Amino acid sequence: MADKKATSPWLRLGIDFGPLIVFFISFKFGDMFIATGAFMIASVVAMVASRVLTGHIAPMLKVTFVIVMVMGGLTLYLQDETFVKMKLTVINSLIAIILLAGLFTGRLYIKMVMELALEMDDEGWRKFTRNYVLFLIIMAVVNELIWRTQSDDFWVNFKTFGYMGATFIFIMAQMPMLMKYMPEEDAEKEEDSGKA
Repeated sequence: MADKKATSPWLRLGIDFGPLIVFFISFKFGDMFIATGAFMIASVVAMVASRVLTGHIAPMLKVTFVIVMVMGGLTLYLQDETFVKMKLTVINSLIAIILLAGLFTGRLYIKMVMELALEMDDEGWRKFTRNYVLFLIIMAVVNELIWRTQSDDFWVNFKTFGYMGATFIFIMAQMPMLMKYMPEEDAEKEEDSGKA
């Protein structure tokens, strides 16, 4: 197995959100089916780039890739936009179920994924997991409401910018709780960097 390479936050963002930007631009210059095909191709590129540039493929990226390929494939094969619009709902619901199952069985899956970036005791990881599950469920419901009641343009804008904005707000809202459960030396570093 290849060693994980040090990666910059910009590279990680490019890998995670690059396909979404490709989807947005392709939709603006084409239609939902062109955007779906471009999104699928960009997702393959993101997987390869992650493997080559970082030395590994994150578990979340693997799950997302499979769902993109399945839902995108159904969208193109059946010429039905419903599948690509439900992709966000399926991804959020699946991750929420996995994290919730982990909570009930004593497995902190989110800790396994994020512990290299964030050191925190298990009580903090449990609370963060609970909050993240709630966020995922809410965003799945919001996605369903938007694609079923709004225009394609509105939904694409929400998927590209609204969801990212909501995720950023959610993470910022969690910071006081996360700081509470970090080891003291890490919390002090975070406070010092905030003052600088």
